[in-house]
Amino acid sequence: MTEADVAILDAPEPLSHHVAERLVAEIVAAQAARGSATVVLTGGGMGVRTLAAVADLDTSAVDWSRVDVWWGDERFVPADDDERNDGQARAALLDQLDLDPARVHPVPAADAVGSAEEAAERYAAELAAVSAAAGNRPADGTAVPAFDVLMLGVGPDAHVASLFPELDAVAEQRATVVAVHDAPKPPPHRVTLTLPAINAARQVWLVVAGADKAGAVALAAHGAAAQQVPAAGVRGTERTVWFLDTAAAARLPETGDAESA
Repeated sequence: MTEADVAILDAPEPLSHHVAERLVAEIVAAQAARGSATVVLTGGGMGVRTLAAVADLDTSAVDWSRVDVWWGDERFVPADDDERNDGQARAALLDQLDLDPARVHPVPAADAVGSAEEAAERYAAELAAVSAAAGNRPADGTAVPAFDVLMLGVGPDAHVASLFPELDAVAEQRATVVAVHDAPKPPPHRVTLTLPAINAARQVWLVVAGADKAGAVALAAHGAAAQQVPAAGVRGTERTVWFLDTAAAARLPETGDAESA
């Protein structure tokens, strides 16, 4: 894959454990370098599976009270809805950690605000406020913190976060967070980071398993246009990593720089 690292594991279970180990290591490294760490979580099967794998690890080297947690996207449903990414993350891992509640940043739920647009505005404002507190104050008031690791899943249609092919949100270049309506995958109403916000992360990790994702992975690898293949449009400022199982990697050309994980 152009300008990206690739790690291929045999199956979803070893893949999730590998990503979990890497995530803990990156959090420890970020805290050693900067005193804190900032991660952006993803939903979906592999996102939740990876968090559950972190729960199985010895994470005593991490000071969880100095970790900021954000989400790349959220389903615009009530707070207690099982579809909420933040609820799934709390059940899989977050409720077991000694996190500072002020450093956990869920997207406003449908029973807390009047519309997905309002949720997007509030989330963007919170991102900008945390960014400004760290000394980053852009003139237009739009900014995101310096995410250390931002994790993404990839759909069979190559969507990432809630950026679906051909929808207006994929082309958004100014806002950091937008509302999405008429998403082709239920629920239809969502809130998502935009590509510029995603690409502000130091490291972007795409964690993908399953034969149904192989076509999307191959299209992204061949540099398809982001409007049609959103996964092709994401990259970290320092590193981009595709974590794949063998089924998801099946349509990739042989690559000598793939990590034999």
